[in-house]
Amino acid sequence: MPLGIAGICAAYARRLMPPDTSPAPRREAFAYWLKLGFISFGGPAGQIALMHEELVVRKRWISERRFLHALNFCMLLPGPEAQQLATYLGWLMHRTRGGLVAGVFFVLPSFFVLTALSWVYMAWGQVPVVAGVFHGLKPAVTALVVQAGWRIGSRTLRNRWLWGIALAAWAALALLQLPFPLIIGGAALAGVAGQRLAPQAFTRSSLHAEADAPNTDALIGDDTPTPPHARFAWPRFVRTALVGLGLWGGGMGLLLAGLGARAVLTQMAWFFTKAALLTFGGAYAVLPYVFQGAVEQQHWLSGAQMMDGLALGETTPGPLIMVVAFVGFVGGWTQGVSAAAPWLGGVTAAALVCFFTFLPSILFVLLGAPFIESTRDQPRLAAPLAAITAAVVGVIANLALTFAWQVFRPAGAIDGPAVLIGALALLALLRWRLGVIPVLLASGAAGALLALA
Repeated sequence: MPLGIAGICAAYARRLMPPDTSPAPRREAFAYWLKLGFISFGGPAGQIALMHEELVVRKRWISERRFLHALNFCMLLPGPEAQQLATYLGWLMHRTRGGLVAGVFFVLPSFFVLTALSWVYMAWGQVPVVAGVFHGLKPAVTALVVQAGWRIGSRTLRNRWLWGIALAAWAALALLQLPFPLIIGGAALAGVAGQRLAPQAFTRSSLHAEADAPNTDALIGDDTPTPPHARFAWPRFVRTALVGLGLWGGGMGLLLAGLGARAVLTQMAWFFTKAALLTFGGAYAVLPYVFQGAVEQQHWLSGAQMMDGLALGETTPGPLIMVVAFVGFVGGWTQGVSAAAPWLGGVTAAALVCFFTFLPSILFVLLGAPFIESTRDQPRLAAPLAAITAAVVGVIANLALTFAWQVFRPAGAIDGPAVLIGALALLALLRWRLGVIPVLLASGAAGALLALA
């Protein structure tokens, strides 16, 4: 089945991809985006680290500074930043259709996997050995988040100013519980002030120390001229906006005309459109909003089901925001979207929810990326973006600590087996440098064995 899906994806992508005018090979680029969709575990930090390792270090398709410049912009946007970064890089290499291929195939494997697991979940319920697998996977996922956060933080926080912003962001979230947009806004203001007080500390922020020197080896290097399609132009901006708004308006109009405003699918489309506009900081920032609306207000699923869906989202490839597919599937199943075949109602609702969630995030990139490419050498914008990157490191650290607390102390007492699995997973990742898939497989197997013992 996965091979059949991959073949369909390959045929569709070949039709989408434009003529190969980029220095990065088109076919190789597509193969990488498809592969990334199947191996992108570890949350946004891990996914960004995977892209950095492959595109910057191994393939040298893009330089360190240009990668970070794109990342800084994606951190500013509502939506899943890792998926938006893939869209940005695909667009930079192979124009709009390249961005669509990268952005769509970053989440498509996750959609198929999570929808299939949602069907198993609703059809057969909980099995003890499955619960054991989750018990082993959660500590491993925690280790992945810690490892990725450490790697990105050690590369990004190059001086005491950026360290201070990261710590302040952590305190604002962990101690004061301030909303993420407010933290990002404060970081941007700190960057503006830092540009005047310590310009050298804010004009250049890098994921690696060697990024302080220009990169001339990358196919898209620091000094590579901006390609024509990446230059900002108002006519192109207006066309892109009209197409994006037309897709959203057309989909919403069909739902209103065919089903009415009170129908479950119409309500889901509107709710997840609003959710897509509020996901500053990634999935963790929007989960309370989704929980409140989907569970407490609309009653599309129960609180326990929502937590189970979050566990599935944590242990499947793709961005964690893909948990919305689970929410849509369960809601479509339980609310009778298709009375004759509940699974069909679930699949329909999951696909609709993903469309209205990811359309805005892709549109934001295609609209804003040309402007961002034109600001690469403007220190006034580089300073707040560097500060925002530092603040996001603090936010990731807080999320890693919160997740570790929930996994290792689920009922107020230390979970010894979970701690052991998590420690071994972290050693495997940091010291032994094992891959993500072997670590997850071993951890899930350990959890299953503990459940059978």
